[in-house]
Amino acid sequence: MTRSDGRRADELRPVRITPDFIGTAHGSALIEVGRTRVVCTATIEAGVPPWLRGRGKGWVTAEYGMLPAATGTRNRRPGPGRANSRATEIQRLIGRALRAGTRLDALGDTSITVDCDVLEADGGTRTAAITGGWVALARAVAKARKDGRLPDGPDPVAEQVVAVSCGLVGGRALLDFDYAEDSQASVDMNVVMTPDGRLIEIQTSGEEATFRRADLLRLLRLAQGGCERLAKVQAGAVKKKR
Repeated sequence: MTRSDGRRADELRPVRITPDFIGTAHGSALIEVGRTRVVCTATIEAGVPPWLRGRGKGWVTAEYGMLPAATGTRNRRPGPGRANSRATEIQRLIGRALRAGTRLDALGDTSITVDCDVLEADGGTRTAAITGGWVALARAVAKARKDGRLPDGPDPVAEQVVAVSCGLVGGRALLDFDYAEDSQASVDMNVVMTPDGRLIEIQTSGEEATFRRADLLRLLRLAQGGCERLAKVQAGAVKKKR
């Protein structure tokens, strides 16, 4: 059976990653997954948070936000007294995911901030941000190593980090939800992993009902296939000449 946009159940939306989308950034990428578009930039700075000083480790963190018109109704910009708990939860996820693929002890006393700004949201913004954010991070680190801004030694980028959404809609296991599917899902899952299938994080919930272990395993298999395909797009973007 095909979906409303003609995709198979195990098919990703069209994916494109454009590296160096922001010319002034240390590393950047525009990721487009269907109509979802996220700009990711990576900034490398000397120094680490106070609680890491003297421990011989660097730090990777992330920030996430949506432009006001990203969803079709205006999102208010963050400001005093307007904390966005959803954005905070997502940026913590992005930071954890990217740190899992980084050798922090190879960064020295250096911090990297990956900013993920959603231009247009049609489902899967957090997973797109992780996938595109890794490209921005890898591009920034490669340039910094070439320019001598990072210590000699192992590459701080140890693993590719990829993420995809999946879940159950009407009892069917579907990969890479758009917004319409996400809003109808009885089970919603976001999976972060390496291309060879090692898991970094799973976020899943029964939106309307319980689900079985067999459903969980079925969705993980679906997610792994999607992540393998996304990793190939990532690798091509990272290797593209500046």
